[in-house]
Formats: sequence, C-alpha cells, structure tokens
Amino acid sequence: MVNGLGRKASELKHQGDRLGAKALHHPWMVPLARLGYLAKGVVYAVIGVLALQVAFGSGGKTTDTKGALATLAQGGWSKALLAVVAVGLVGYVLWRVVQAWMDPDGKGTGAKGLLLRGFYLVSAALHTFLALAAFRLVLGEGGAGTSGDQSAQSWTARLMSQPFGQALVAVVGLVIAGMGVWQAYKAWKEKFRKKLRLDTLRPQQAKWAVRISKLGILARGLVFVMIGGFLVQAALTANPRRARGLDGALETLAAQPHGAVLLAVAAAGLVAYAVYMAVEARYRRFLGA
Repeated sequence: MVNGLGRKASELKHQGDRLGAKALHHPWMVPLARLGYLAKGVVYAVIGVLALQVAFGSGGKTTDTKGALATLAQGGWSKALLAVVAVGLVGYVLWRVVQAWMDPDGKGTGAKGLLLRGFYLVSAALHTFLALAAFRLVLGEGGAGTSGDQSAQSWTARLMSQPFGQALVAVVGLVIAGMGVWQAYKAWKEKFRKKLRLDTLRPQQAKWAVRISKLGILARGLVFVMIGGFLVQAALTANPRRARGLDGALETLAAQPHGAVLLAVAAAGLVAYAVYMAVEARYRRFLGA
C-alpha cells in the first residue's frame, strides 16, 4: 500500500511538472506576465499620484491598492483601463505561480530559494484577491470596500483571538518588515539589474532606468518596514487598532513634523516603483533568457 501511495504521488508530481512546463512555455505566458507587471505599475502609480496631491495640498487621498482600483473605476474610459488592469493582474498571478512551481529564475531548492518561491505563492494569493476586486468593480458589483487600515485591523483582531495570537501577529509583522528590508537591500545592491535586459537602451537611458527603479524598490521596501512595525506594535500592546495598511503608513508619514515633505518623498518613491514595474514589463528577461 505504501508503495502504491508513493507511485501515485510520483505520478501526480510528474503530471504537475508537465502542466507547469506547458504553462511556462505557453505562447501567452510571457505577454500575460508583461501585462501583469504593467498592471501592477498602474496601481502603484495611482497610489503615488493621489498621495502627491495630498502632499501638495491639491486634493487627492492616501489609499491602498484596492482604493487605487476604486479610483480607476470612476469615469467612462477608466472602466476600460480597469478591465485591462484586471486581466493584467490575472497574468501576474499566473506568472507568480509559474515562478514558484517551475523556478524559471533558477532560485533553486535550498532554504533561500524555497523561501523566495514561497513568497511568490503568497504574492500570487494576494494579487488573486486584488484581481477579483478589480473584476467586481468592472462589473459594477464592488464599492469602495474597507480601507487598508480597516482590513489590517480586522484580520489582526481575528489572529489575536487565536491561541498564541499575539505571537503570530508579531511573527507576521517581522516577516513583512523583513521583506521590506530585503527589498531595500536589493535596491541598494542593484540586484534587480540581473533580470533586466537594458543593453538595448542608450547608456544614459539605462542609467536613469536603474536610478528610478532603485528609488522605487527602496521606497516600497521602507513602506513594508513601516507596516511590519505597526503589526509588531499591535502585538506588543495587544491592540489590533495599532495595525496599519499602506494607506495608514502614508497617513502616519503625513502626520509627522514636515509631514508634507515626507509624504511627497514617499509618494514620489511609489511613482518610481510604478516606473520600475513598467521597465520590468518591457525589459525583463523571461524563461532564463
């Protein structure tokens, strides 16, 4: 019986690998992945521009990714753009799953490689919810929904109600902060350059593409560190209301001394991250090329 179960598991793995290979080399995979990076860039561009408007006192608002989608849903042509973004987010989810399963970037099966591939699966799950939210807005079924702060506080409260809940929230906060530190390190060391094919650009263009990308990844990493820090605070004080989402992190910056300047810098960084997503959509190396 044990041998039979082993053979069955081996057959299932073989079938999974075969399906994964077919998905990896499907002619639509790379175009969908490129559209996915671009769609993600549009979302962050909206967040950054709205925050810049707040910083310069010309309207706008601090919002998160779902709030950015709701903003795109307003108006006629915006609905068409939102539909393209929704399809792009599906492409991004598929690419993340392929990255995790087939490892086209060669992360390997060591501890670090498996950790990164696990992150791809988490990213796929999060962007699945975002894609569903986008499709609901396109169909007119979604409203403004809960803010990032409300959502973070809600699931933090639920997690805290579980055995060892405070410790779990602290671990989640440390993981998110760690992801932010890793992004900042990746930006500082320019590790992202290895997966970009910038040789088709003129040297000055390539230099600016790297500079803007570096700023964008660093800004997003620092925001992640803030969000993780808020979760650790919530765990230490047993107060879920201390948890903050992306919108809350931006609001916190705005509330500091010289808050307008801090918010403007962070918002510009998020716009730079959107530019980085566009650069990745155009110049990323796929399938080991």
